[in-house]
Parts: sequence; structure tokens; C-alpha cells
Amino acid sequence: MIKTNKDYDLICVGGGIMSATLALILKLCDPKLKILIFERLPSVAEESTKAWNNAGTGHSAFCELNYTPQDENGKVDISKALDVFQQFEKSKQFWSYLVSQNLIKDPQSFIHSIPHHAWVRGKKDVEFLKQRYEAMTSHFMFEEMKFSDQHSKLKEWFPLIMENRTEDEIMAATRMDLGTGVNFGSLTEHYFRILEKKFEVPVLREYEVLDIDPDGPEDWSAKVENLQTKEINYYDAEHIFIGAGGGALSLLQKVEIPEKDGYGGFPVSGQWLFCNNREIIEKHHAKVYSKAGVDAPPMSVPHLDARYINGKKELLFGPFAGFSTKFLKEGSILDLPKSINLGNIPSMWGVFWHNLPLTSYLIEQVKMDHKDRVNDLKVFIKNAKPEDWELKVAGQRVQIIKKDEEQGGVLEFGTDVVHSRDGKITALLGASPGASTAVNIMLEVLKIAFPEKLESKLLQEKLEIMIPFWNSDVRTDEKRFKRVQERTSKILNLEALH
Repeated sequence: MIKTNKDYDLICVGGGIMSATLALILKLCDPKLKILIFERLPSVAEESTKAWNNAGTGHSAFCELNYTPQDENGKVDISKALDVFQQFEKSKQFWSYLVSQNLIKDPQSFIHSIPHHAWVRGKKDVEFLKQRYEAMTSHFMFEEMKFSDQHSKLKEWFPLIMENRTEDEIMAATRMDLGTGVNFGSLTEHYFRILEKKFEVPVLREYEVLDIDPDGPEDWSAKVENLQTKEINYYDAEHIFIGAGGGALSLLQKVEIPEKDGYGGFPVSGQWLFCNNREIIEKHHAKVYSKAGVDAPPMSVPHLDARYINGKKELLFGPFAGFSTKFLKEGSILDLPKSINLGNIPSMWGVFWHNLPLTSYLIEQVKMDHKDRVNDLKVFIKNAKPEDWELKVAGQRVQIIKKDEEQGGVLEFGTDVVHSRDGKITALLGASPGASTAVNIMLEVLKIAFPEKLESKLLQEKLEIMIPFWNSDVRTDEKRFKRVQERTSKILNLEALH
């Protein structure tokens, strides 16, 4: 073994959007920081961040009904929707800064205006959607939302879905013209080009971090294998961020910090029907989300989804759940069994016992054939033909399993920043809304790992320029919110639908 004595301020594990966002924000604020990034695959942005492996929706709570639950008294709670929307706006602000500084030349290489719709059928769900609309439009952030239960208007919004509908079908939808579609794979590739060309940050591809151990009282040492030469080296850093998607849990479990105890992971793969008929693709320019089925996880909300991938318009429907014991699409079938240990067995068992309906749902999903999936699609497109659609397997997601005193363990569908007490080790676990809120999540990591830097007035001023809402709640500042939002939309070429 060769010991490489190179000290870094930060090592990032994983070549996805999380590591890239953290490294880029830090470099823009303090170019002198020494940062090193490792990616186990030959290219960056190939796992959860890749366009086909990612939802591609700029998650802003416009159309995701699971962000606005209804309580037993029928009241719709929009608090999570407000939080998610704020977080996505921070991402847009950061992207607009990069475009304004000519660090990214063409915003349409990663973001497009695509209206967001929530669409429901049946009297009960229409009433819920109307209450949701009224609750959301009472806040200035969502005041531009539109609602209709008229077939003529719905035909204007999404004509493909309205083909062959009869007037006696009860349905309604909301629409937000400010909705977006984002190619997070392309965006992440932009980030890495900036990091490597402008800031000369080493991004070592086909290098796998095998372990992370303390190296004295101040630093940590990453044990890294060159997957081409099989040579093992050690790299020292004051801070290490584990942003390896589904692979983060397996590595975190090897780190000697008590905060990792009790965490487990539940892998779920996603599958999509994608359209191979260009005529059909051109008929639909919208993201249309509906309600998840009974016992289905939030990530499985069915939607008909217009996207731009590699400069080309595409149309997808799904997602359908699959199951694999891999934690990464390019992972090992031993990932799940290897992740189970004495520390998380109670959590894992508790989740299994209290989520039997979810297990049944996944079994039913795995049993589906092409005809079954097209039948689900026919809820959206009545005359859908099997030959116009093909199945594509998307990325793996590892949902968080955490300790819980009452149930032993709970399954969470969001993201969680796990960190050592001193903030020297940080790791991101979980999935949705993930990439859409990467900027907000990495700002949280900054506060945990680099609190002393955030005390600097100069750094605060830089963040204020890059992300005006980086440290403020704008829900009570309507004028400022609208002013910043309008500027952001203009820079990102989203103003046409604003």
C-alpha cells in the first residue's frame, strides 16, 4: 500500500449533484479551499442524477398532491408545499447566478418551462383538489395557480389526456405556468466543468472510497482504490462529505461515529414507460400528476411527464416500482444484506412489520407485465397502444430507515443529513425531492460543517449575491420574493410562461 500525504479541506464522495453543489458553492465563496472529489464510475452524474434515472421535475409542490395532506377534518395543510417551494426557488436563484456570470452559457441546456398540473377524477377527489387550490392560492407564493373542472379548459391544458373523454366524467385540475422540467444530469455536468476548468478541482473518476477513519484529532483519512490499477491510497481531509446516493449508507456504516447507529436502507427501483411515437410526444407539453394508489409510497405518484433529455423532447409515464437488493443501479446484489447489522436490525424489523401493505404493493408492482402497465397508462391516455411505449429501468433509490422508540423503526421518504457532532463528517441519505432542493440541502451541510466560515461577513455577502434567500424565510416578504423570482425567471428564460 502507498500512503499519499495530501491534506484537503474537503473530500466529497460521489460524482452526483449533491457533491457538485457543495463543492461549487464553497469554491465560489472561497477559491482557496482545497477540495477533492471521488467517483466510482467512469463518468460523473451517471447514477441518481442522470436524466433517465431522475424524476426530472423541478419539484416545487405545484402538482405533487402528497405535499398537501388533508387532515381528518378535511383541512388541507400547505406547510410542506411552502417549504419545498422555497427550497426549489433557492436552487433556481443559484442557477441564475451561474448563468448571469456566464459560467453556464445556455440555461435551456438544463431547464425548460413546462406547466405543472395536478389532475384528479371523481367527486371526492375533485372536492379535495378545490380545497387544496383555495388553501394554496391564499398565499402569495401560489396565487398564480389556476383551477378548472371544465372539460373545455382541460383540453387546452393537456389535450392528449382529454382525447376520447365524455362530458359526464367528473374531473378537475390545477395549473401552474411557472412549472419547470430540469435535466439534473446536464446541470451536474455543467457544475463539474466549472469545478475542473475554472477552479482546477481534481475529480478522480473510477476511484472508490472503501473506508473512512480518523487520522488524529483534527482530520479524517479516506481509503481509496483506483479501480483501474487496483492501487490503494489514503487521502487526508478536515471534512468529508458522503454524497454517494444509494451508496452513502454502506460507506457511512463504516465510519466510526455514533450518529450512524440505527440507520438502515430500503432500496426501491423505478421503471418508466417511455413513448417511441414522436406524433404522440408532440401532443403533450405538461407535467400532469395524479394521486398515488392505496398503500403506494409517495415516490410512486403516477404522472404523464413531458421532458427534455439531451436536447430532445420525450414523454414518460410512471413510475412503476421494482425491487432489487442493490443500493445503486451499478451496485451489488449484496448491498442490502451487507447493510444489516446488530445496530439497525430493530429499525429494519420495525419498518417491515409496520409496512406490510407497502410490501404487498411492491410485490404487485414487480409482478406487472407490459399489458398491466399500459392499462395503468390508459387512465391518462384512453387510447394508449402497447406498441407506442417501451419500458425503461430508471435509477435506484434507498429510502431511509431510522430508529423509533414506539415502532422500532420508521421508513422516511425525504432526505436526512447525518453528521458527526463536530460536523467533520456529513452524509446525505434518502431520496425525493432530492436534486430539486440540492442547494438548500447543501446550505444545511455548510452550516453543520463550516459554521466558522459562515460567520464571515464577506462570505455571507457572497452567498447573498448567489442565493438571495440563502438564510432567510421569504414567506413574509412578498415584494422581495416577487422581485427576486421575476429576475430569476428572466435569466433562466422562463419568463414566457411567468
